[in-house]
Amino acid sequence: MKTWKKQNKTMAVLNHLQTFGSIDTFEAFTNYRATRLSAIIYNLRNSYGLDIRTEMISFTDIYGTKSEYAKYVLEDKYE
Repeated sequence: MKTWKKQNKTMAVLNHLQTFGSIDTFEAFTNYRATRLSAIIYNLRNSYGLDIRTEMISFTDIYGTKSEYAKYVLEDKYE
């Protein structure tokens, strides 16, 4: 497993997942200005071997349109 030293958006998202267990696009943008959360999750899964599950959350927007967004959940806790 790689050493997690440098603080960047990927490491910020990883720290968030380790602390809170999940993250969605709104949290990623609001807290870390990360606009490509799916790419960050892809890197965490493939480069770091993390088990991150995708949950699709359904909602209805202010115009009455039904839609979904992704919530990413860290399945394994890493110290």
